[in-house]
Amino acid sequence: MKTTIQINDLSIGYLLGRGRQKLIQERISQQLCAGELTCLLGANGVGKSTLLRTLSGSQPPLKGEIIVHGRLLQAYPDNERARLIGLVLTDKTNVGGISVFDLVALGRHPYTGFFGRLKKSDREIVIASMAKVGILHHANSYVSELSDGERQKAMIAKALAQECPVILLDEPTAFLDVNSRIETMLLLQELAEKEQKSILISTHDIESAIRMGSCFWLMSKDKPFLSGKPEELILSGVFDDFFQLSTYPEWSGRRYLRNSIYQLYNGDNN
Repeated sequence: MKTTIQINDLSIGYLLGRGRQKLIQERISQQLCAGELTCLLGANGVGKSTLLRTLSGSQPPLKGEIIVHGRLLQAYPDNERARLIGLVLTDKTNVGGISVFDLVALGRHPYTGFFGRLKKSDREIVIASMAKVGILHHANSYVSELSDGERQKAMIAKALAQECPVILLDEPTAFLDVNSRIETMLLLQELAEKEQKSILISTHDIESAIRMGSCFWLMSKDKPFLSGKPEELILSGVFDDFFQLSTYPEWSGRRYLRNSIYQLYNGDNN
């Protein structure tokens, strides 16, 4: 499995000025691999969004290394970094007044130069990106006309148009109904496998993460950063202990895993 991002002894947080720091998480050593959908799980406020912004280069690490394709992330110029890492944030983007095509075309900015003029090849990539996520029929629609699920697909298409090997998504299913959440997770799983991209998402949708995630990253305020294959973390009891789910048997990871396997083979939940 090809490693796209290697994280070594990373500490994340904020610089407060005059040499002061606000530490959020420390001693993170992990890797993202091509072809995997990695799910970042944890309660609100543990630093998931901060980690994603740090990995994208949007804010500096407090300590440690982020190595992308064998080179320190900080060593890449902005346009080169944008060709490597796409970031999709949870905030509803205030771009309702432009068309879906124009929104997705913003993903070509690292390649189009100062004036942002699209060549024929750029337009073909934009169209292909929309087709991959199933919104090509909305190309001429305004973003304001889209449902939340369709808008999220447009943002994913924009990241695809960047042609980057790594895509980071902060709560991509946060505003979606059940069907749209499942559809979005299936889309991300398929993109990771078929396009051999490294996709890292933060999510509170534990059930979908168990069913579709290749790897879990677990973050907590008072526990060490953990990672592993979903089934290994669940069957060992680490997953339930981490989220203190043993107090609530109906929410246990083992139950989710059992129901996921049952649905996979029988097409229904027990």
